[in-house]
Amino acid sequence: MTIAVIMPVLNESRCLAHILAHTQALGFDEVIIVDGGSSDDTFSIAQSFAKQCDTDPLHASGSMRVLTAPRGRARQLNTGAAASACDVLLFLHADTLLPSNARRAVLTALSDAAAVGGRFNVRFDSSRLTALVVSSLMNVRSRWSGIATGDQAIFVRRAVFETMGGFADIPLMEDIDFTRRLKRTGPLVSLSDEVVTAFRRWEQQGPLRTILLMWTLRFLYWIGVNPHRLQHFYSMVR
Repeated sequence: MTIAVIMPVLNESRCLAHILAHTQALGFDEVIIVDGGSSDDTFSIAQSFAKQCDTDPLHASGSMRVLTAPRGRARQLNTGAAASACDVLLFLHADTLLPSNARRAVLTALSDAAAVGGRFNVRFDSSRLTALVVSSLMNVRSRWSGIATGDQAIFVRRAVFETMGGFADIPLMEDIDFTRRLKRTGPLVSLSDEVVTAFRRWEQQGPLRTILLMWTLRFLYWIGVNPHRLQHFYSMVR
């Protein structure tokens, strides 16, 4: 069973090289980076790293490609998925580190033929109590509801992804919408293995304010507010 990591990027030059080096070392069959029109050095960094991986067999364990797509996480994820021929698609944010056993964990999870996909637990790269509380609540909520967020490195069988039509072309809540539909197709595996993601967004806007904003957006989405209206609201208050 082959696995592709699909990574949407936009202005991630600060941390991208570190994330790519870490991800490439984990033994996945493909790593596909999809740039949404970065205005910094993100695209050139990704291209340089992909070229290095292709020319240095000691440095790489699988292929790496860099694509472009119209800006928007859903569009970028769908573009990356369409370019891959792997059996499993793992969607990874550009500020998130997978655990060292990620490939084996995904293969083990999907050794159950009934399982259609899954996600990892999440932990923030901060020792603050707030970070621990927030990540714990995210993991508990996800395990209870069967709904995952992009921070948790969602993975899915390619055949199921294609049958579902991929991610909906919406500006927000594409991860919530996707896993909401995904769990209707079969069981999802909630891995206890942890991805480590950046706490910077929460620190920049304030943890409490960010939590309230996320809860508000998700509540409005659940009661049927159009994601395009949510995007307008989000751009006004962030």
